[in-house]
Amino acid sequence: MEESSRPIVNNCNFAGIRPAMMELPYPPIQVREQNCGYADILSIDYCGAVSELSAITQYINNENRLSCEKCPLAKTILGIAMAEMMHLQKLGELIYLLGGKVDFVAKAPRGRQEMWTPAYLRLPEHAEQMIQVSIEDEKKAISQYKMHMSMIKDDYVDAVLARIIKDEEYHILILQGTMEEWKRSRRNPV
Repeated sequence: MEESSRPIVNNCNFAGIRPAMMELPYPPIQVREQNCGYADILSIDYCGAVSELSAITQYINNENRLSCEKCPLAKTILGIAMAEMMHLQKLGELIYLLGGKVDFVAKAPRGRQEMWTPAYLRLPEHAEQMIQVSIEDEKKAISQYKMHMSMIKDDYVDAVLARIIKDEEYHILILQGTMEEWKRSRRNPV
């Protein structure tokens, strides 16, 4: 076999990666009663500009671009993406129970609807910028969840959102630690 015909291989092994989540149970997925207005609010968290769908897509894209050269960082990002997938699934269940439609359309107040688009994503080229953007986006998600909790008067739904916030806060801690480690490794190369 000629040198130039050897396959290019990604040696980053993702076996055993687990979702990066707080080790706390989720409350039961239930609602007090059907409420399409609440379902519409959650559709924004499901697939709006600041949403679980956007987070998953952005994290997976970053993980793919990092996996060949920065395997440990790619593994961290994949674990966070997996947690965001769990959040998306729980939001979808809540939307359905509330009588809403689970699709890729965020239903904003006053009847405005927006189909999810990759234009929502921020995809910087460098790992440090990826981490910084991810921290900023997690903070936006927490803020949005808190705002939505103040609008939703269903303690079952709010309990699930509060539990999701705990994971998002955990992601910030992981990403901040990763950023510090990244900066240290750049100051003190091996």
